[in-house]
Amino acid sequence: MANNSPGSTQPQLTWDAFFALRRTRRRIGQACSGIGAVGVTYFGLTTMINNGYDATLSAQLGGFDPFMLMGLSTLGMMGVGWLIGPIFGNQVFNLAYRGVITEFTRKDSAFFNRIKRHRVDPTASSLANPPPDYYGEKIGSVAGYRRWLKDQRAFNLKTGRYKGAKTL
Repeated sequence: MANNSPGSTQPQLTWDAFFALRRTRRRIGQACSGIGAVGVTYFGLTTMINNGYDATLSAQLGGFDPFMLMGLSTLGMMGVGWLIGPIFGNQVFNLAYRGVITEFTRKDSAFFNRIKRHRVDPTASSLANPPPDYYGEKIGSVAGYRRWLKDQRAFNLKTGRYKGAKTL
């Protein structure tokens, strides 16, 4: 017999599965950034060259060297494509994992709230004592989270700001 409780309609996402999905989301975003950089650069340069915008812009900029203009345009287009990539990457991730996306979003929000609650105060940092992983970006497992908590506590002890566990 099936259990028809409200919580059983969605699969329960474990923390290890959450970290694996988080890693997958980051990789999809990076892949889409690379594709976006190449795509925007290709179509942008093709449009510039075919329509003669390179010569027009070079003349408008007071005789700016066309090779320099195309080089800077290439870098600019690659940068724009790289920044646009994660937008499409998140959409690809949401479509590919739409079965667990609500649970993933809930866990992601809870995880970031834990990070905010336990992270160090960066005002006590210096070049000799930088704060450890402020946003928790390097956390990839439950053991990594525990290591992150120890690093935060060690930083607070080193700066003399440890007050014990924070309460909600």
